[in-house]
Amino acid sequence: MGHWTKVPSLRVNGQNLIVKGKWVKTAAVHDEDWLDTEIGDPEVYIQKLKTNGSGDLRADLFTFTQKLPQTTPRFKYSQEWDSIAATRTSNFKEWWEKLPQETRKNVRRSAKRGIVIRSSSFDDALINGIMEINNESEFRQGKRSRDFGKTFDQVKRDHSAFLDRCDFIGAYSGDELAGFLKIVYRGEIASILQLLVKAKHSDKRPANALFARAVELCSEKGLQYLTYGMYNYGNKHDSPIRQFKIRNGLEEVLVPRYYVPLTWWGALCMKMRLHRGLLWVLPPGVIAGWFKARSRWYEFSQPNKPV
Repeated sequence: MGHWTKVPSLRVNGQNLIVKGKWVKTAAVHDEDWLDTEIGDPEVYIQKLKTNGSGDLRADLFTFTQKLPQTTPRFKYSQEWDSIAATRTSNFKEWWEKLPQETRKNVRRSAKRGIVIRSSSFDDALINGIMEINNESEFRQGKRSRDFGKTFDQVKRDHSAFLDRCDFIGAYSGDELAGFLKIVYRGEIASILQLLVKAKHSDKRPANALFARAVELCSEKGLQYLTYGMYNYGNKHDSPIRQFKIRNGLEEVLVPRYYVPLTWWGALCMKMRLHRGLLWVLPPGVIAGWFKARSRWYEFSQPNKPV
């Protein structure tokens, strides 16, 4: 989940506009990716930024996105595409039958190897179980984990958002939490906020069973889509998590993202395509080489640590 930090904010229409970035300061609605509605009239936010945006709240750009299932652009602002990892959930049987045979085997294998999938209450037992997962290794997916070593109160705070419209799904091996998934309901769709499993139970395939249960829940609720982060992160087109998404039936769905320049610097950065960061500028081969080098560096610098 990362670390909590304080950033400048401006209250608009009951939502917090935040400003982030060092060289290009970008304003956006806080937790926009988890809202159950779209932001409404963007001009309200733009005018507030122009009239109240000074000092730490000065922004070079304002960005906002449409929410699935709305994929046709509705506004005339400068627009790019967000690559969303999504799967239709209106029919669980249809989703299941389209999965690769190996993925279906992994879900069945999970049950045969003793993994029980059930809803979990947000209580002390769940928080302690999440702490154990966080602290299993200082490294995850080739990089240092920002959740390693967090206290009980920090973990509780991390997972306290959206409790009125979310579910926690646990994968249990006996009484031990082998993995968990947090799903947030957002009107016609749902989104996976986090999915983590213990490496020592990975051979029991709890991640596949957790994901299947999430799709099943969405189908039972009559939701149209389940999303799980991005499909492509700029020009970063391959990673273990992307392969997991593909094997579990997630596909790329393109959703409009808008950028509104508020300063001459913001307009220049958009023209030079620097507003979204290096992952959208560097060639895929360079990005892949960088992540491989970073992973090897961690292995070399921490030879006794699991990765």
